[in-house]
Amino acid sequence: MTAHPLAVDPLTAARRLLGADLTGRGVSAMIVEVEAYGGPADGPWPDAAAHSFRGPTPRNRVMFGPPGRLYTYRSHGIHVCANVVCATDGVAGAVLLRAAAIEAGLSTAHARRGESVRPVGLARGPGNLCSALGITMDDNGIDLFDPDSPIQLTLDERADAADGPRVGVSKAADRPWRFWLTGRPEVSAYRRSPRAPALGESD
Repeated sequence: MTAHPLAVDPLTAARRLLGADLTGRGVSAMIVEVEAYGGPADGPWPDAAAHSFRGPTPRNRVMFGPPGRLYTYRSHGIHVCANVVCATDGVAGAVLLRAAAIEAGLSTAHARRGESVRPVGLARGPGNLCSALGITMDDNGIDLFDPDSPIQLTLDERADAADGPRVGVSKAADRPWRFWLTGRPEVSAYRRSPRAPALGESD
């Protein structure tokens, strides 16, 4: 049996997701920016910034596998954000989808995000990405590689990637676990959390 392409560590999974095609409810987009997240302290990739750091709960259980599932959550109780689960069943790891370039269904994305939003900004930022593609909390746990899923993922790994610290996290803030395709205007700006330690004083 062939291993799942995302049955790998979060950093490898993040790189594999760059350039992938994400299709959801009439919109297709290329993923241009992601962030890797590990898991609990007793796992292979301890990560205090991950939702799974304190272990499995009814809410975050999707993060513990199997790979290829969608984990959704609300940021600040408002915006839906989406992660692609990686690693192996029972081991937590995920990749946050931070930005994408809309390639088809532009009018549908505009209808969801607003006609005044510039095309490069339609899916820039995790909440905007989910809004543009119609991803909701009800999509939590779906298999992105199932041809019958409302949201589907097709990998197309790209090599021209840069890396840097993750956006807005207050813990493990210096890790270069954000990856993006260079030269893409859809990539979001880096903003360090005001609650994070001074640069160089976090892991």
